[in-house]
Amino acid sequence: YQRRVHGDRRTEYKNLIILLSEANKIQVQDVVTDNIEELEHRDKIIKMSVGYGYLIAATSTQCCIYNVQNWSSPTMFDVKDAVNLICQSAQLFLIMDHSNGIQIFQYDGRAVATLKMSGIRSEFLNYQSVSLSPDTVVVKDTFDPKSIKVFEAMSGKLAPGINIQHHMEIMEICLNQFGPQTERKVALIDRNRDLYLVSVASKSQPQKLATMVASVKWNDYSEILVAIADGKLVVWYYPSVVYIDRDLLPKTRIIRDDAQFGRHDQLLDFFGSRCTCRRGSDGAVLTFAIRPYPIMLFAHVSNNDWPAAVRLCRFVKDPALWSILAALAVKGGELTTAEEAYANIDESDKLQYMKYISEIPTPEGRNAELALFQRRQEDAESILLQAGLTYRAIKMHLRLFNFERALQLALQHRTHIDTVLAFRQKYLRSFSKEETSESFLKPEIQQVEIDWDAINQKIEAEKKE
Repeated sequence: YQRRVHGDRRTEYKNLIILLSEANKIQVQDVVTDNIEELEHRDKIIKMSVGYGYLIAATSTQCCIYNVQNWSSPTMFDVKDAVNLICQSAQLFLIMDHSNGIQIFQYDGRAVATLKMSGIRSEFLNYQSVSLSPDTVVVKDTFDPKSIKVFEAMSGKLAPGINIQHHMEIMEICLNQFGPQTERKVALIDRNRDLYLVSVASKSQPQKLATMVASVKWNDYSEILVAIADGKLVVWYYPSVVYIDRDLLPKTRIIRDDAQFGRHDQLLDFFGSRCTCRRGSDGAVLTFAIRPYPIMLFAHVSNNDWPAAVRLCRFVKDPALWSILAALAVKGGELTTAEEAYANIDESDKLQYMKYISEIPTPEGRNAELALFQRRQEDAESILLQAGLTYRAIKMHLRLFNFERALQLALQHRTHIDTVLAFRQKYLRSFSKEETSESFLKPEIQQVEIDWDAINQKIEAEKKE
């Protein structure tokens, strides 16, 4: 996790108390061993940040990187201008100054990249408009405050084909740290103080999570998100569930109203199972704990240890934990685990659907049904077509009453045109409606003969393949 020092002279990291005792001296106290280290610098310390096992101190001429396990041999490199921003992730950190903009480094001091920020003025950027993960950097566009630029951390180049556009001015952005690059997500707060979850890699629609949000933070070891919303501390154990099974979102959310928060309160960090917040009214630092079991569950799933994840849920007997496991199992294609998880949260309809999917003979068919369950129709269609299961793709759209897309596929692949027309006519007759779609009123379509016996024979032949 990361702690920043802007104006305040004292911060904590795990068992360490880090104090800016003088303008050029840092005092580090280990509360377990009671050892005290004095880190003296030749120039005044301008910025300081601690997190992920490293303390970074920037003076007017140097940047010093300390490993918290070894204070005696820091890594140093020169800086040309005063550093006004330090942001850390697990493998990388960035610094920003007015001369070079945003530069990305590894913790051994090796320069990785400089962001190629054409049209972005670094003097208007701060901690709320820049966020870093092990593979991605997001920066709020200073000329278009409704837009977020996405950069590749290792090259400093704009991520091709990715530009996050919001309908309103963005006030704060925060990038998640857990998972691979394909699962990178941004939590953003707009001018209305609404909180949205935006997927960086996919083209999924932004999902609104809360209103009246003052501050937001991601956990450093898991997918847990915490925010101050409407005067309460709200914890989403797995906010990505909105892209998998949105019905589970309330079950994976905890609202703590044991302390009152204001709109000027700011979350400082969220490491492990502990979250700290600075109260805007008097500057007091408050510490809150969340249950550690979701973090343990994420660790088991990231290690692909599904039996251990199930045992943990059985031991804890918490519906929120079972809900997280259900979403993770659906995402990972673990149907047996998903069945048990849905059974333990009394979701009998989804349990039956998981059983139905598990009986599909082909892996492509199962993956397509899972994608459809997650409301990803385009992905489901693509899976079926790539596997040569054209009839299954057409049938999927017929089940969804998406007749025009089914007809497009039938015409494109020159198969089952009569099947689509037959189900279309059956649908219209059941509702006593006349045909109004131009796609089905074309003369060449109207001339197709419909023979239910032939259609049923073709369907049976498809099922046997």
